[in-house]
Amino acid sequence: MQQLEGLREKWLAAIGSADRAEALESIRVEALGKKGEITALLSSLGTLAPEERREAGRGLNALKDAVSEAIKARKQKLDEMHLGQRLQSEFVDLTLPARPEASGRLHPISQTIEEIIAIFGEMGLSVAEGPDIEDDFNNFTALNIPEDHPARQMQDTFYLPKAEGAASPMVLRTHTSPVQIRTMRSKQPPIRVICPGRTYRSDSDMTHTPMFHQVEGLVIDESTHMGHLKGCLIDFVRTFFDIEDLKVRFRPSFFPFTEPSAEVDIGCDRSHGALKLGQGNDWLEILGCGMVHPKVLENCGIDSKRYQGFAFGMGIERIAMLKYGIPDLRTFFEADVRWLNHYGFQAMDVPSMVEGLSR
Repeated sequence: MQQLEGLREKWLAAIGSADRAEALESIRVEALGKKGEITALLSSLGTLAPEERREAGRGLNALKDAVSEAIKARKQKLDEMHLGQRLQSEFVDLTLPARPEASGRLHPISQTIEEIIAIFGEMGLSVAEGPDIEDDFNNFTALNIPEDHPARQMQDTFYLPKAEGAASPMVLRTHTSPVQIRTMRSKQPPIRVICPGRTYRSDSDMTHTPMFHQVEGLVIDESTHMGHLKGCLIDFVRTFFDIEDLKVRFRPSFFPFTEPSAEVDIGCDRSHGALKLGQGNDWLEILGCGMVHPKVLENCGIDSKRYQGFAFGMGIERIAMLKYGIPDLRTFFEADVRWLNHYGFQAMDVPSMVEGLSR
């Protein structure tokens, strides 16, 4: 019995000093495992006389139970200590505002611009940019817009205060055409560019906003003609809207900076209160185009007898609304995260003609 009491003190002391679950498990194996010390003593009971076996068995079973209970209690204590340490190290201040996992989205305007660049980039056009604040010459005069044209009126254009000594006040550009003018004045043909950017007009209602986005294209060389313009725009609208047999028509129109000029319509169906592109017998106007007016070329220092070309322009919000089913123009500028989560795009899904425009 003295031997059993010594074993009891030995194992209880070892269990009490175990500071990790791994160390406690090692003690359990040494004491109670298949080859453990207490297990070995239990196995040797068969060599004792019946009376001795009965008494030794009671003592060894009591020792086994005491050691098992001590291990169980120590394990619970170690688990509580470990949990306390985790709670202390992983402390969360519940008074701080919630920080949801980052889930930014690319705005449909940015996505649409990238899609346009991808399509026209495959056609050999590069991107050109210019300032939002323009002078009268680049915004109006060079584009063959007469002084009495309605676009020059105060109710249609944002004019800045006239600087001292200036011939005319600066304006917030009413279209991205000034970028075409700057390009033609700084480069010699051949010229092949598209000009996306913000534009401004003094107009605000359900279908107009004071600031919006446009993209314009310009191609100038010695041989470009109206057939090239038509082919370019037909390929564009069919690729952009992903409708191979989309009907396209060119309707005669008038713009001061192109001659001849045309409006481009695409086929649609307006029956049953819905608009479906590529179906039905209805038409929807989406952009304007034409051959660059000789006066515009001459205003930019380009010989109109040697060079000719075409230009086109469209509203980016308009074609984005048509493609992605966005019903209200004003929602583009409301900074509503819920709207952006619904209509936005993954930032890394860069449009390309190989992998797709809008994945």
